[in-house]
Amino acid sequence: MVRPYTITRGRTAPDRDDLTLITVLTTDEPAADAALARAGRSGSRALQREHRLILERCRRPAAVAEVAAGLDLPVSVTKILLGDLIAQGLLNARAPISVAPAVGGPDTGLLSAVRDGLRRL
Repeated sequence: MVRPYTITRGRTAPDRDDLTLITVLTTDEPAADAALARAGRSGSRALQREHRLILERCRRPAAVAEVAAGLDLPVSVTKILLGDLIAQGLLNARAPISVAPAVGGPDTGLLSAVRDGLRRL
């Protein structure tokens, strides 16, 4: 077993504080492909195994929590690795879009039905 502080090179907190469990991540395809190719040719250690796994996982949009679960690492460690990739321009992070404002506000009928259902429990 590799200790988390080894994976993060001794860092214990992420540089970014805007990554939540539901922040959506996507790989910047051209930049990531170029970085992966460089690492493969030169045997560079710039991208760790976990970094490469994140880039592969985020080719399709994924939340921070999903990435952490896929790596089987604590969320705090995953956030540090994600911050590395975002800083290098290999990964894009987007805060989740709130559903209610996007569709004109909350559906009060649905919210009332949920409330009533919870009360019946």
